Amino acid sequence: MTTTVIEGNVAGENAQTRRLPRIPLIDQARGVALIAMAIYHFTWDLGFFGYIEPETATTGGWRIFARLIAGSFLFLVGFSLVLGHRQGFRPRPFLIRFGKIALAAAVITLATWFAFPQTFIFFGILHAIAAASLVGLLFVRLPVAITLLAAAAAVAAPLYLRHPFFDHPTLWWLGLSVDVPRSNDYVPLLPWIAPVLLGIALARLFVASALPERLAGFGNATKSRWKSLLEQAGRHSLAIYLIHQPVLIALVYGFSLVVPAPAADPAISYTKSCMRACQNEQSGGFCESFCGCTLNKLMEQNLFADLNRGAIDVTTDERIATISSQCTADAETGIAPKE
Repeated sequence: MTTTVIEGNVAGENAQTRRLPRIPLIDQARGVALIAMAIYHFTWDLGFFGYIEPETATTGGWRIFARLIAGSFLFLVGFSLVLGHRQGFRPRPFLIRFGKIALAAAVITLATWFAFPQTFIFFGILHAIAAASLVGLLFVRLPVAITLLAAAAAVAAPLYLRHPFFDHPTLWWLGLSVDVPRSNDYVPLLPWIAPVLLGIALARLFVASALPERLAGFGNATKSRWKSLLEQAGRHSLAIYLIHQPVLIALVYGFSLVVPAPAADPAISYTKSCMRACQNEQSGGFCESFCGCTLNKLMEQNLFADLNRGAIDVTTDERIATISSQCTADAETGIAPKE
């Protein structure tokens, strides 16, 4: 953060024009968020290579952890917007930064399109940061109350404004589709513009107080090696974001060549996958009956092995459709699958 001059009221007193100092804690906070992100991605990699349950990183506490990480990055985006443009829009640094992030987001989309075509990242955290940076500029100089109201509206929008109209792929980035698209990293504008707006609002209050000088002094007085490392990481967050996951994947892949993950039981894997898909629309009792029934019938008809190795197209094979129909009827009438 470059030092710039502002005029305002500091700690309740009329203040002369002052220069805001660099605040190490902001870069350090970004560094902590990077470490948390690396931990989460490493967990995802372990699931992808079969060392832990594949859904571990996308369910339960890990899912909440991922959302907190994304929210922290977006909050810092809003906070930094105010620090960088509180005296007026600075087009050159903004466009340079925006261009780097947009280009990096495009690279992520292209790379994941080839690596994970069914769940490629079309609007992940970098896409959200780029879009939120544009939207956030509109709020940098608006009253704090309006910004906070807009943040609340952004949180509420997906709860009340979802509609099939937004199910078209060109509108997925808004976050208002009824059917949530599959992606390894999906951070739509709504509700995720909310932490950016919250960061803008709090930064406006921050720069109007005496906190910048106090925090700068605290950060410099208690500087240690690990804080310096966090600060350096925070200043190069984009480069670290782009590099860390390929490195982690390479490390886990290399480890898997030496110590392969234990082979998963295909029947257990099928049941878990079936339950996850079914519970999006049905109750747990129905899904347990349906998935158990389909597994038994697939094995009875010697179809399970072919299905498991991808030799059967479930969307066109009439045998699969018949099994699904029979097991749906059994589950709806409460008939338990035969053992």
